[in-house]
Amino acid sequence: MFSELSHVELSLIALALLALELFGFLCAAHAVLRARTSQGAIAWGLFLITLPHIAVPFYLVLGRSRFQGYITARREGDHQLDKIVDAAGQKALEAGLLKTSAHPQHAALEALAMMRFSHGNKLGLLVDGDATFSAIFAAIDEAREYLIIQFFIVHDDQLGRALKDRLLAAAKRGVKIFFLYDEIGSHSLPKEYTRQLAAAGIDVRPFHSTRGWTNRFQLNFRNHRKIVIVDGKKAYVGGLNVGDEYMGRSKKFGHWRDTHLEINGPAVHAVQLAFLEDWHWASGSVPTLDWNPRAAHDGNSSVLVLPSGPADDLETCGLFFMHAITIARSRLWIASPYFVPDIHVLSALQLAALRGVDVRVILPRKPDHLLVYLSSFSFLGDAERTGMKVYRYQDGFMHQKTMVVDDCLASVGTANLDNRSFRLNFEITAITDDPAFVGELAEMFEHDFTRCEQVGSEDFTDRSIWFKLGVRLSRLMSPIQ
Repeated sequence: MFSELSHVELSLIALALLALELFGFLCAAHAVLRARTSQGAIAWGLFLITLPHIAVPFYLVLGRSRFQGYITARREGDHQLDKIVDAAGQKALEAGLLKTSAHPQHAALEALAMMRFSHGNKLGLLVDGDATFSAIFAAIDEAREYLIIQFFIVHDDQLGRALKDRLLAAAKRGVKIFFLYDEIGSHSLPKEYTRQLAAAGIDVRPFHSTRGWTNRFQLNFRNHRKIVIVDGKKAYVGGLNVGDEYMGRSKKFGHWRDTHLEINGPAVHAVQLAFLEDWHWASGSVPTLDWNPRAAHDGNSSVLVLPSGPADDLETCGLFFMHAITIARSRLWIASPYFVPDIHVLSALQLAALRGVDVRVILPRKPDHLLVYLSSFSFLGDAERTGMKVYRYQDGFMHQKTMVVDDCLASVGTANLDNRSFRLNFEITAITDDPAFVGELAEMFEHDFTRCEQVGSEDFTDRSIWFKLGVRLSRLMSPIQ
């Protein structure tokens, strides 16, 4: 083929290849200077230098770990948003709903969240899809002023249409509705779905993670939050998206094990603040919402809401997990569908096990994301050597993101134990130090353990050479997954 090309054409091809190689070096330098972890810098640097014709397009799409556009929008809206935050905090303080004597070990959590634990909350644990969406749909039907609906994934299937019908009915009776979805997670959502909502007067927005010329080709910054808020009085957060698979209707996955949380009380406004920042980025507007805090009837739970994401000054999500692991003294139980911890989190887990903490991690047996699933096998030996216990959930697919620390801390949210949640996704986690709820979540874990099988290093070492190679390659790619 090359013999048929002229010297000029060959020269142009050589120049193009040289330019690509040079651009690969520039991108590698950028990765080394900007990557948040040394593993990520090394992985990207080697990839870009050795295979620039493949790596450069990937780096342009996946290479950044700071969402500069969101940061800029946050700064531009700071005055208006800060006024709302300050006013909401002052009202909660005046109403006596902010906890003034948080445990010293929780001070770091409040600093990360930039807000305090609130008390007077009532929490409802929602196990699996039927319980979750029965509660959410009943709350939507009761809405009188406004609804906030935010999901990473929305499908136009049986569950998605059931949600749409309820929202259309709510809009018809005069309820103001703000509907925010992630266009990457909801890439298969047909335009007709959102068109019908908009035609009914519902304010529908994609998160717009690709808005702006610097973000046009990136796929990193996904809004992984799942939030429903009703009239500023009731909120739902957790692991479930809107799709039939989350109701256990998938032939591939079968039973879908997940956990959501219902919050009544002043912590609802903390969830609302997280949504407000996302909505401001997506729409450029700040809607009028209810900011009058009120304690829930029979509410006695203290709750901290921790939003996290790639616009934070600190790695909020990763630091939350590090803190929870570090303060554990007797028990640390974690459920996460994706287990690709960085070296710091893995070391903290190992140290917790070495100091006698009962460290248990529940993972799914079935994969839904192959690379992440394969990566998890590479950590089994490290876990086993220090006494960590790893379980594979056997009854369908396990997707919940929950944690219990000793008898004093529990969390339910959207964050996984992986690089994407630590550094790239917008997440939200509800944390409580209410002993009764911690006990309830621990009972849920106990029930889940009966549906699990403990696995060890042999689950990796007894596999074929090709499986082991896939696992090792997946782990090498884990910093950029």
